[in-house]
Amino acid sequence: MPKERILPYVILGIVRTHQSLTGKAISQQFETEIGEFWKASHSQIYPELKRMITDKWLEQTTDPNNLKEKYYHLTPLGEETLSAWLLAPVLEAPTQKDLFSLKMFFIRSADDSRVRSLLEEEKELLDKQLAHLNKRLELLFPSQEEITQQYGHYLILSRAIARVRSQLDWIEDTLAHLA
Repeated sequence: MPKERILPYVILGIVRTHQSLTGKAISQQFETEIGEFWKASHSQIYPELKRMITDKWLEQTTDPNNLKEKYYHLTPLGEETLSAWLLAPVLEAPTQKDLFSLKMFFIRSADDSRVRSLLEEEKELLDKQLAHLNKRLELLFPSQEEITQQYGHYLILSRAIARVRSQLDWIEDTLAHLA
């Protein structure tokens, strides 16, 4: 059975949040906020936009001053489609491609010097990620008003921070117990 395409729903959510966006602006969302947990390239986004227009989930307009610039807007059918998807249950666990865990899995002995090395490398990466996420939290949610306006985004960002902190706690505990 083919996997459900998720990208159209991500695009619908982005367009709904911003009301009207160009393809370039939609692509840029995958380099900032959405890119923290979902990736898509230009070569995936633009064909999907065409399909979504054909499916009548989006409509396209142009700027009278720049006919090359296309703007995408949610249609009522697009709004219905996004709402139905948001209500649908999540039936799979998140997919992980975690090289650290994969490498660690194949180490057989607690005395293997690669254990400490892998843990220290992962700690360095997670420290950087945590600093980045905390800066995003400060920038995007400096007050309760911003949290209220983008509550779901706030929850996902705070979840990411909690997950990274938990991983760092585990690494520090593990390093403390190594011989």
